[in-house]
Amino acid sequence: MQYVIWKINSDGVGTITLNRPEKRNALNEQLVIELKEVLDLARTDNSCKIVVIESSGEAFCAGADLEYLQKLQKNSFEENVQDSTNLMELFKTIYTFPKIIISKVDGPAIAGGCGLATVTDFCFASNKATFGYTEARIGFVPAIVMVFLLRKIGEGKAREILLTGEVFGADRAKHLGLVNEVIDAAELNDYVNHFAINLVSKNSGRSLALIKEMIATIPEKNLNEALTYAAQKNAEMRESEDCKKGISAFLNKEKISWR
Repeated sequence: MQYVIWKINSDGVGTITLNRPEKRNALNEQLVIELKEVLDLARTDNSCKIVVIESSGEAFCAGADLEYLQKLQKNSFEENVQDSTNLMELFKTIYTFPKIIISKVDGPAIAGGCGLATVTDFCFASNKATFGYTEARIGFVPAIVMVFLLRKIGEGKAREILLTGEVFGADRAKHLGLVNEVIDAAELNDYVNHFAINLVSKNSGRSLALIKEMIATIPEKNLNEALTYAAQKNAEMRESEDCKKGISAFLNKEKISWR
């Protein structure tokens, strides 16, 4: 791959590295395609239990490649819809992915790059990280990332950061609910690795996948639909091998590892 590096360690942690540092890891068509391809690999690789997204260079992701966007202005409306759909599919894939995805942010995560970082299940940032949805400042709109941002932090906070276009630090990002923890830059790698391994070993992968599915699905349903859906998923999980294994270990006071 041209812009993405993929590796899995012996603990089952797969790492996707955005590797376009000369462009501050800005998103163009090829990078988006490669991210979707590597996520497909992670989905089907049984040795991969969890995914971490990180970056090379000084920036996590500067958002859309502006030179690429300028070229797209010559496209027809239909061609631009197709290109936007390509990006939408990437964000939807991350949001609905059956394995936990963690973003590790050690630099600017701006516009679409901020969306990429914060649509993941967990976002850990160094004290050097910055965030912001700056699209309005260049006459653009944060259309796709907005769908997920509204779900994540609510309308009030989303209005504040989308309409101001302000860039802010990691501490404020945590206060807004975009970041889970702010870590000293020198300790970020070890913190994320420990968190990922701990998550893999202490939680059932099947349980995590179903919880993610339900989090994405329940807000779309009315109360009765949501409860019926929840009851079905409850019953479905009771029949799973993971549930049988977990309950048996608990009752027999046996230590269980899900790796």
